[in-house]
Amino acid sequence: MTKLKQIRQNAGLTQSELAKKINVNLRTLQYYEQGVKQLDHARIDTILKICVELNCDISDIMEETEWIKLYKKYVNQSC
Repeated sequence: MTKLKQIRQNAGLTQSELAKKINVNLRTLQYYEQGVKQLDHARIDTILKICVELNCDISDIMEETEWIKLYKKYVNQSC
């Protein structure tokens, strides 16, 4: 199970509900959750919309360790 799927389920949203809220095709969201498409390579606005709707941090839904490290390095530089 991907982090995205787990967080979405914990938030009590269906795939369809989240897809509508973030204005993404349902199939695209399903692919992210199944790992067919990597969420880490999605458009930044899509990732941010997901985080806003699920009330989570980007690193909470990213799967690739290197991407998370890069994100955390960026956040630490920005603050």
